[in-house]
Amino acid sequence: MRFSSRLIPQTSEGRRQLAVAGVLLAFAFVVMVVTSIVLTAIGEVARHANILDDGRSRETTNGALKTFRFQLKATLTDYAAWDDATRYVYAADGAEWIVSNFGDMTFDSDLFDTAMIIDSERNVHMAYHDGKPMQVSIGDYFGPAIWTLFDEARKPDTGRDPDATGFIRTQDGIAAVGISLIRKKSGEILVKEEDYRYLVFARHLNNKVAQLSRVYVIDGLHLAPPEAESVFSVPIVDPDGQTLAKMLWTSRGPGDASFAQVRPMVLVAVGIVGCFFLALLLIGVVAMRRLKEDETRASQLALQDRLSGLLNRAGLYAGLEQLVEKARQDKSDVLLLYLDLDGFKEVNDAYGHGIGDQLIRGVAAGLKMLVPPGAMLARLGGDEFAVALVTRRIDRIADSLSQNILEFFSEPFVIGERVAIVGASIGASSSPMGLIASEEALRRADLAMYKAKESGRGRFVRYEPEMDVDREERNDMEVDLRRAIEMEALYVVYQPVIAAGGRRTIGVEALVRWDRPGHGPVSPDRFIPIAETTGLIDSLGLFVLRKACLEVLDWPGISIAVNISPGQFRNPAFTSNIQRVIQDSGIDPSRIVLEVTEGYFIQNPARARWTIAKLKQLGVKIALDDFGSGFSSVGYLRQFGFDRMKIDRSLVAALDESPTAGELLQATVSIARALGIPVTAEGIEKEEQAIALELCGCDELQGFYFGRPTSPEQILARLQNEGGKDDHTAAA
Repeated sequence: MRFSSRLIPQTSEGRRQLAVAGVLLAFAFVVMVVTSIVLTAIGEVARHANILDDGRSRETTNGALKTFRFQLKATLTDYAAWDDATRYVYAADGAEWIVSNFGDMTFDSDLFDTAMIIDSERNVHMAYHDGKPMQVSIGDYFGPAIWTLFDEARKPDTGRDPDATGFIRTQDGIAAVGISLIRKKSGEILVKEEDYRYLVFARHLNNKVAQLSRVYVIDGLHLAPPEAESVFSVPIVDPDGQTLAKMLWTSRGPGDASFAQVRPMVLVAVGIVGCFFLALLLIGVVAMRRLKEDETRASQLALQDRLSGLLNRAGLYAGLEQLVEKARQDKSDVLLLYLDLDGFKEVNDAYGHGIGDQLIRGVAAGLKMLVPPGAMLARLGGDEFAVALVTRRIDRIADSLSQNILEFFSEPFVIGERVAIVGASIGASSSPMGLIASEEALRRADLAMYKAKESGRGRFVRYEPEMDVDREERNDMEVDLRRAIEMEALYVVYQPVIAAGGRRTIGVEALVRWDRPGHGPVSPDRFIPIAETTGLIDSLGLFVLRKACLEVLDWPGISIAVNISPGQFRNPAFTSNIQRVIQDSGIDPSRIVLEVTEGYFIQNPARARWTIAKLKQLGVKIALDDFGSGFSSVGYLRQFGFDRMKIDRSLVAALDESPTAGELLQATVSIARALGIPVTAEGIEKEEQAIALELCGCDELQGFYFGRPTSPEQILARLQNEGGKDDHTAAA
């Protein structure tokens, strides 16, 4: 028993030792196997990392060249499909404008450094390079490949724009070159085919390679001769299929570098499995981080607006999703502001795309200073911007930030020697605790922004659920209104305009009315704003003018006043449309009075002055409507040479409310009379008001006291009745 008792513990210890030895052997074997597998795996990882990195460099280089060419194409299309370019390039006296807008723009420009204008016979009419005129043949400068692009741009194909781009070797190096037919933005061309002019832009690649290398993170990117041999290259081919050069880069070999770092540590850490795996993990993290950084850079470029440097629409969508998710997690709110610039189109039309682009950059820089830290700022395209942020004080932040933005736009923008005046309409929505999806929040903010525009622009409006109902009703009304205009299902009524002395009808104001099928009469205050925002105002305004001109032909000596919307004034064809109505109706143009408000003159004084001059050449009269309801600058009365001034009804109504209203009216009329401008007072509802305004010096009176808007038959009866009386008195 004693033997047995000694033998059992010895056997148990031996078994433990054998077990430990077995574990050690197994562990050593596992360590060696794992080491071998890890080393092999790292080698494969290194090889694949090299392959992936080189492939990415190749794709990125290809993408950089395509982007370089597409950027030139986009710039070329903007300048070639331009109404002003069509006007001046095909004009005999447009040389100064051409040099200013095409030649001078080649100096120190990131968009293009060479600009030419050629005709269908390949003759050069203007050539500039780096801001200086060129005395060189286009064929000598660009070589024969330019004519391949020229022929492609001239191909008659309605399915594409009349332009072509490609890489060409010029006398100054290798450049992306584009040719485009100069035409209106709508595609219309007002000259014969043999008189076509083509715009040629070139953007040289030679001095941009280093920039491309930095932007796209491609080490050692450089131009090499076409015969250069390298597996790390992308050829640059001209339109004739000739290889002009190759873009070469230096392979970074991230896998080899990583493997070189890992291998010594793996060999040292053979017996220390934990350290080995930790080292492997760290190296893997480093490698993945580098790849992730490369992907992040590429993603950031894809989500960035090139002109302003802000996020683009895709960037806003991506960032807004993250903000909503963050708000959902920490129970905070997301605030979204949607901005649309008021008057930006007019600045673009008046000063050109160059000034418009500088204005966008200025707005972007200003908004960057206004938004709080951590907020997202994006340009959604054109003149639309958005601000998004997470906050727990959404109402307070929305009010203060919107107020700061509106105050920012209250000051004019000085761009060189130009002064641009733009405003902003702001719509706001929110996602409380992230419960509203990003797409819905953006839709609501957009809806609120349009409500701000409809409410008078230059203001801040929050989203309300009723806006969805209003939008649906508005869309339905737009469809019905469009159909009514096309079918001429609207009608015109006329309000008498009375001579202050003698109280006889000397004119009428034409006012449009609409009985909407299934709904009855619709107030002009509802359907006219819809016509203005949807582009129907041109057709509607011409319908009213045409109808009124035809009906007043039977009313000898009676003038006809028609309200003109700023939207009509902005239409370049507005003057031609007025002239056509005059010719078709046969009316004496001196009987027509076009009434315009001061809002358009504040935004676009130069263009408004030009339009008024053209209208006066037709013989029509221009009246400033609603004087006293807005800015009411005396300078506008002197500057634009109005034929008549209409005092706003608010000044007339004030006669019953304020003891100083009469003095204010007297001063207003005195200013107009001092400038030789006759005055009409509207909104008269009492005899006392009529007497007071007559004593102030108003020569024409208008209002319900003298007659409400009525049918042409009733106006004709009124005129016949007045003609049969020796003494005329006003009737309510």
